[in-house]
Amino acid sequence: MNQPVTPPQWQILGQVGQLLAGAVPPGWRQMRVEYRAAGRHVEVDVAVVTPDGVARPAPPPPPVVQLLGRLRAGMYQPGRGTWLAAVVVFDPGRPPQADYVIDHEPRWRQVPPPIGFADELRFFPRAEEHVPRWLRERAQPRSEVDVQVRTPRVYDGLDADGRPVVRREPLAPAERDRVLEYLESAPVVLAARGFAVDEFDPGKPASVPLNFRTDGQWVWPGAVTHYLREHGVAPDPELVAHIRARGFVVPEVDEQARDRAVAAVT
Repeated sequence: MNQPVTPPQWQILGQVGQLLAGAVPPGWRQMRVEYRAAGRHVEVDVAVVTPDGVARPAPPPPPVVQLLGRLRAGMYQPGRGTWLAAVVVFDPGRPPQADYVIDHEPRWRQVPPPIGFADELRFFPRAEEHVPRWLRERAQPRSEVDVQVRTPRVYDGLDADGRPVVRREPLAPAERDRVLEYLESAPVVLAARGFAVDEFDPGKPASVPLNFRTDGQWVWPGAVTHYLREHGVAPDPELVAHIRARGFVVPEVDEQARDRAVAAVT
């Protein structure tokens, strides 16, 4: 991909190299990072060639993931979009080499759900002629299930540093508590061990629950509740309107509705 890289962006790659070098065994011969993203869905793989000449996988340090997210956001071109995948190679004593993919679909470890691709086009808008057919199709609901069960926007976009942007009015304290109670009373339909990094406060230990809840018509990630409680970030306005229309009371959610919610997420 031919996309200009400015000096600040080269500085980010330099920081990535320094962080990786401090996290891998000394004497490394090469470090290779693959980063793939669509909206909030991010995959990062790191491989290190050790002194014996063998390439071994290594866990990506969280600051490296955050820096590459900043790099991707900073390289956005209005109407053109930004890259969806990058391969960055570090060799001792040489500048980093980076290849970017902007129009072709990356080789995902796990294909993101439609909301991930829809978020990609919302966070990094493209002119119609720059939206590949595969991306347009991925961003559209692919079945009746996707239409019946809605997923909210956790926030409204990303700034040049890859940090979340919110463009919605905060809730009044009394209503905030009622919305929180609604969100937390809905049944969990998917959950994973551990926690995700708080994107509004990435310096703190991971604390965002990795789960999804549903009321049968909407399914939302644990981040929605967490960001409302910890940072006062109101949920997606359409989800809030839906909660108000229900009188802040979660209905009974049968197994069929739970299955539809799981299908919408996965």
